[in-house]
Amino acid sequence: MSKWVIGVIGGSGLYEIDGLENAEQVRVDTPWGAPSDALVKGRVGDVEMVFLPRHGKGHRLSPTTVPYRANIDALKRLGCTDILSISACGSLQEQYAPGEFVMVDQFIDRTFAREKTYFGPGMVAHVSMADPICSRLSGLAGDAAKSVGARVHRGGTYLTMEGPQFSSRAESHLYRQWGCDVIGMTNMPEAKLAREAELPYATIAMVTDYDCWREGEAAVEVTNVLEVMAANTSKAKAAVSALAQSLQGKPRTSSPQGIETCLDYALITAPEARDPAILAKLDAVAGRILGR
Repeated sequence: MSKWVIGVIGGSGLYEIDGLENAEQVRVDTPWGAPSDALVKGRVGDVEMVFLPRHGKGHRLSPTTVPYRANIDALKRLGCTDILSISACGSLQEQYAPGEFVMVDQFIDRTFAREKTYFGPGMVAHVSMADPICSRLSGLAGDAAKSVGARVHRGGTYLTMEGPQFSSRAESHLYRQWGCDVIGMTNMPEAKLAREAELPYATIAMVTDYDCWREGEAAVEVTNVLEVMAANTSKAKAAVSALAQSLQGKPRTSSPQGIETCLDYALITAPEARDPAILAKLDAVAGRILGR
């Protein structure tokens, strides 16, 4: 029977999760460098959990300098079957108010200074990102968040900007014209890398503020964001616990999008042309398809 091992990546304000039994810190070496921080392994009942603070304890890493490849590799290396991202974001639409959660289902990637793939010269692969979120995991996480009192919106488009500066007003209005719902700085390339590692991925986007498009709204300031973030963090921790409780005694089911086998048709480079050095670095993220 397949078991759940949920990797939780905590964003701004979320540097630990509560209620883990037999918790232990684990430091993982990866071919892509060190992860953001030590990972914490534990369990809630019969559900295993692995927690990683995206920005490191004390928020040491900016959105651009987060080691996204190392983070996803480390979670896969520790046996995670699914990844839940918890991320602070700004709202681009009136109906998504500060303090509410959005279970996003689409992304627009506007980052430009980050490594976005495990593959490249010597081992080329192209995975589909048409549906970047695992609908099964997103549904379960949304139910959990709702059960602890969060107002939850199902579906939405998350625009990932490079940062670390917030948007200009012109940019904010442009993203609204594109149909985006929330804006953040961290879910790309994280979601792309999770897909390359064949890990179902979902995001709880916690709204901390309205982005600067809103007439009469003060421009985004960190002090305002931190105040709402504190309340969001409490709900997010409760949602993670509720998710684990909801999975007790339930065998893990595969993603309806076939994410766990998405590399079956993604590898392009002919076997005889593959670079052994690159293959060695892919032992965790692509070991299933490469036979490593």
